[in-house]
This record gives sequence, structure tokens and C-alpha cells, in this order.
Amino acid sequence: MIFLQLILQFFKTGLFSVGGGLATLPFLYEMSDLTGWFSHADIADMIAVSESTPGAIGINMATYAGFKTAGVAGGIMATIGLAAPSVIIILIIAKFLEKFRKNRLVEGAFYGLRPASIAMITVAGVNVAKVALVDLPAFAATGSFSALFLWKNIILGVLLFIGTRKLKWSPIIFIIISAAVGIIFQL
Repeated sequence: MIFLQLILQFFKTGLFSVGGGLATLPFLYEMSDLTGWFSHADIADMIAVSESTPGAIGINMATYAGFKTAGVAGGIMATIGLAAPSVIIILIIAKFLEKFRKNRLVEGAFYGLRPASIAMITVAGVNVAKVALVDLPAFAATGSFSALFLWKNIILGVLLFIGTRKLKWSPIIFIIISAAVGIIFQL
């Protein structure tokens, strides 16, 4: 019975948490209050684990929550429940798109979506850069221009950028290097 409940709860979460993995949080808090499977403190742990492991945060959180609730099988059931709505919707859309692929309106919609997706990715990149490269509270407190920038992070970012362009190493190597440097220098 617990497995069916996990699938249904996470299916509902997957169906209505539009906007990315962090959009699952309100559903997880509601699930915590409703079922008692995990606490609000456990959700903070889920976020930490999900953010620090590869893959989509929503899927990682579902897997963690399911595992916490009912072990490995629970993790699998919760993950299936969360992913199923997306798979079903994509299959339905793919079926319709195949039929209307040469339709001018569909082609026009996709043409218009390309710049929108570039803009959204750019905004996300700028927001990450603001968090990772500048320290607005320190600048506001001191008024010092040098306090505005997180110099260690900027230097690491520049070195990694150059490294990815000049060296043909796997991105995994750069992620490991970044993690090691962050641990060593407390970035």
C-alpha cells in the first residue's frame, strides 16, 4: 500500500509542479504534513543532497524522499511517480507534433520559442553569476569596490573557463577540480 501511495503522491507532484525541481518543495511540505513520511528538516537534507548530486533536482528529491520512506523500492516508486506525468505529456505532445510538424503555426511557435529559451538561460546564468561572483551585502556594508567582488571565485571561474577552452578534458574533471578547490580554499 505504501508503494501505491508514494506513486500517487509523487504523480500529483510531477503533474502540478511546473517550473523545475524547486517547484516540488510546496508539495513535499504538504506531503510531509499529510503523511508524516519525513519531516521538514528532512526536506532541507533532501535539498542539500539533491543539489549536490548529478541529475534533475526534482527527480533526486523524489528518489531521496521515497528511499527515506520505504527504502530502495520506495525510491524507485517515488521516482517513477514523479517522472510519469512528464513522460505521458511528452508522448502526447510528440504524437500531435508529428501530425502538425509542417504546420506554419507550429513552425512559427518553435521559431519564437528559440530566442525565449536563450533569454531564460541567460537570465539564469546572470543570476548564478550574481550569487557566485559578487557580494552585495559586503559592498553595502563597506562601500568598498574591492569588497563587491568574490575574487577567489572569479579567479577560479576564469581559470576553469580557460581550462575548458584550451584543454580537451572531460567536464567531470573540471567539476572534481572545482569541488577540491572549493573545499581547500573554502569558496
